[in-house]
Amino acid sequence: MRLIVNGEPQTVVATTLSDLLAALDYEGDWLATAVNGELIHRDDRGDHALNDNDRIEILTPMQGG
Repeated sequence: MRLIVNGEPQTVVATTLSDLLAALDYEGDWLATAVNGELIHRDDRGDHALNDNDRIEILTPMQGG
């Protein structure tokens, strides 16, 4: 499947948002995720099916000031 992840084209075999996060080695409950501009709650990631050309944004907290 072809996806755009954080602005970069990717080809993956993941079919759900949860599978994609695992395949890309994203871990932790503190991630924020959106698919095609829609925020996806962490409890819904396992049920959220991905489709070709979906735009995925994965945000992680940053330290700084």
